[in-house]
Amino acid sequence: MVSRLSPPCEALRKQGYQFFAPDSSAAVKPCLWCKKALKGGEMCYKHQFYGIESHRCVQMTPTLRCNHRCLFCWRSFEHEHPSERDCPPEEILARIPALQKRALSGYKVSPSVTGERFSQALDPRHVAISLSGEPTLYPYLPELIDLLTARGFTTFLVSNGTSPWILKKCRPFQLYVSLPAPDHASYLKICRPLDDFWENIRESLALLEDRRSAVRITLVEGLNTFMPERYAQLLQDSGARYVEVKGYMYLGYSRKRLNREHMPEHHRVKSFAAAIGERCDYCITDENPASRVVLLERVP
Repeated sequence: MVSRLSPPCEALRKQGYQFFAPDSSAAVKPCLWCKKALKGGEMCYKHQFYGIESHRCVQMTPTLRCNHRCLFCWRSFEHEHPSERDCPPEEILARIPALQKRALSGYKVSPSVTGERFSQALDPRHVAISLSGEPTLYPYLPELIDLLTARGFTTFLVSNGTSPWILKKCRPFQLYVSLPAPDHASYLKICRPLDDFWENIRESLALLEDRRSAVRITLVEGLNTFMPERYAQLLQDSGARYVEVKGYMYLGYSRKRLNREHMPEHHRVKSFAAAIGERCDYCITDENPASRVVLLERVP
């Protein structure tokens, strides 16, 4: 049978992407931590920080479209679907179990995967809308999140913050907004946006107070590892509950844009997170050296 996927999506299918429809770039792909946890190994830091069971988590995106071209992104904006159809939320919800099952089916015969754990993996309880692309460019995002919530899923929405008017309408279990740089000039250099969205990002940060929220800072050595006082000011104004300061990892498509030298060691990430915390109402409460990530929480 000849695949009807577009050439860009066909390339990603070979990497494990499970597409909801041939004419859409909405997709599911279990992450490395989901597969490790399925085999009884470690779970990702989101289990440590927030209690999410990695083997019961669906990593997905409703679109591959993105309005950033971030140097540090390990995902592929080179493979955007040129003329995709936006899948209705009901179609996405209906196909999640089958696509997750297809993606994990090879693990059923593994001697390190118990029957109970495999059954749990096929009955996911959490959806991370974070696979690739910018989800706020999907026109039915608020409706999709509400539908997932109504069906008993918890949801993490990860956004670059360029569409605050969409984020106002979204009610995920936890909202992430990325803060890629401490100032406007650095943002333009690192994210290479299709338009200048810096003020939009600042507006999105201002939406995080009084809701379960997190700011993600990805540190790229030499590109945004400076001015902790500027990060602190932006975080202080946001009122976000959590801040994740995470080191860039030399993985995936980012290797076409950056070098290993841009990957900070964990001690560097932790010291920079501490420098931010010293300048605002956040303090370090946890860390995961394997993922080079440090968690700060807002002090009541």
